[in-house]
Amino acid sequence: MKNVLISGASIGGPALAYWLRRYGFGVTVVEVTPGPRAGGQAVDVRGPALEVAERMGVLDRIREQRVEMRGMSMVDGDGNELYRSEEYTLTGGDLGSPDVEILRDDLSAILADAAGDGVEYLYGDSIAGLEQGDDGVRVIFQSGTVRTFDLVVGADGAHSNTRRLVFGPEKDFITHLGTYLSVWTAPNFLGLDRWQVFHQVPGSSWGGGVMSVRGNEEVRVYLGFESERPIEYDHRDTAAQKKIMADALAGGGWVLPELVETMWDAADFHFDSMAQIHMDSWSSGRVVLLGDAGYCGSPLSGQGTSMALVGAYVLAGELKAAGGDHRAAFADYEKELRGYVAANQELALTNKARVEAQRNAETGGEAEAEAVDFQDFGEIVGSFTVRDY
Repeated sequence: MKNVLISGASIGGPALAYWLRRYGFGVTVVEVTPGPRAGGQAVDVRGPALEVAERMGVLDRIREQRVEMRGMSMVDGDGNELYRSEEYTLTGGDLGSPDVEILRDDLSAILADAAGDGVEYLYGDSIAGLEQGDDGVRVIFQSGTVRTFDLVVGADGAHSNTRRLVFGPEKDFITHLGTYLSVWTAPNFLGLDRWQVFHQVPGSSWGGGVMSVRGNEEVRVYLGFESERPIEYDHRDTAAQKKIMADALAGGGWVLPELVETMWDAADFHFDSMAQIHMDSWSSGRVVLLGDAGYCGSPLSGQGTSMALVGAYVLAGELKAAGGDHRAAFADYEKELRGYVAANQELALTNKARVEAQRNAETGGEAEAEAVDFQDFGEIVGSFTVRDY
């Protein structure tokens, strides 16, 4: 039985653990946080990812715990409603579609539960070093423990530590898309009932909003701002990140000041740039990358979760089909997914261009808006066929 170490226990990691265990692999998951990571934005399970979830036997549970939205409103700086919709929302799209919107931490828990007790979890630890050999990968953990695995999978996000150790510095692979986004949990002080409200800062394509979750007991806050150039900051320094957000949104209208106040005590605060990861190869020797670590599309694509779920299914399936031969499996994994990933990454750029074109039209730049050739979202989402392994 081959033993696989997966770095990252969010979405791709536990999904891959499920499939590897099903195919007879031994699985260990290492996660830097001391326990399951709380918080995070609402994510979407769409297209082929719905098929993957059904094959895992978790689709009904995902639907049971979905975020229930009746609709959304867009307001001006004084809180006056500019428009509303009961057909779609900003975070989840068409409310009549089969897509499922669910909180990231809820989905992660469902996937981990499905993977079962046979998966070993190493919480509060991370990979400090990797030494590849002919027969395996010697892994040095931050805790000082040293173990050897047949394969290592980096499912540790856009700022992947695994990628850095094996492929080189992040700057070689990351593309900044001009926006920073933060997400955290706050009290439902607006009294929203299965509703979300957003405000766009004048002159910008970004601003902030809230959506009620957990039976309207709380809200998830989304605040963002534009920055053409990447900002230098410590990804581990949450206090510094909160100050960046507060400075960027100082003087904002609507309830942005009140939302910023809830940020200071938020234990699940998350801050990052809208960015993509582009790599010529997702594997090197016995190490392979999954999801955002290898091919992040950014939240602008709306497809990060679905790509991780589909990627986990394909990677495990190819390892099964190759009888554990990682060279053949990793090559076929990339061959199977490259086109789908490229289309979804391009979709993020299309969505960014759509927002900018709308802003241009509102400021008198109709010609620029008409020049944009928008992709069909549904066509891209459904362009991958889930095969049997």
